[in-house]
Amino acid sequence: MGGFGSGRASGKQKVEHSRALNITALHRSGCLAVGWSGGWSWTRDGKEEARISFKAEQGRIVLDYKVRQYGGVWDPITQSVPITHVDCHYGGQRPYFLCPGVVNDRHCGRRVGKLFLGGRYFLCRHCHNISYSSQSEAHYDRMLRRANKLRMSLGGDPGTVQLIAFKPKGMWQRTYDRKRFEIQRCERQATQLFSANSPIFSAQRTARCFSMNEPRRSIQSRRLWVDQDRPAASERRCNWRSNTRPF
Repeated sequence: MGGFGSGRASGKQKVEHSRALNITALHRSGCLAVGWSGGWSWTRDGKEEARISFKAEQGRIVLDYKVRQYGGVWDPITQSVPITHVDCHYGGQRPYFLCPGVVNDRHCGRRVGKLFLGGRYFLCRHCHNISYSSQSEAHYDRMLRRANKLRMSLGGDPGTVQLIAFKPKGMWQRTYDRKRFEIQRCERQATQLFSANSPIFSAQRTARCFSMNEPRRSIQSRRLWVDQDRPAASERRCNWRSNTRPF
């Protein structure tokens, strides 16, 4: 039995828990310039967890790192990842990775902005079958997450027990009203969906239906029992005449 935030159980690897190479971050750091060489590291709570080395060449980057699976030995990996550039609408170009993965004897070649380490190589999330955490959430959890996001955009705290923040300075009144109504709609819909899917609420609704219908059935059965024992109209008239005394 789950509650708010429980979601559906899933054995897939999640994007939020995977090491990824973001080509936008590499491009802004100047790591895609031809001839550049260096490293990239991942940290958690201020501590370094993993590091790779790579160098930028014309139309590609070459990754150099080591992996170890199931507590085995460290295997050195050298992987070449192609890079393509797409023209932007307002000038300039945007770089993308071309996924080098091969799944079921078919080359992927997807144009993606991130590559994930789901095994021995950095591939796109489709080749590694990696999903987002939101894809495993129940519908009411998505509604609550959207409501909390709107609450924080107004400068308030997340949670249905918290009051919706007042209108921030500089925000249009109609914009504030639209966000406030959307928060109320999402939280109301989340409560209705959770009540419909919760076994506790379902049992309470069933018990309430029985408790409301039970007196009605007892009254009907009592009425039938009284009608069966009630004498006929002719017998009632006879008894009334026999019991009547003359003045």
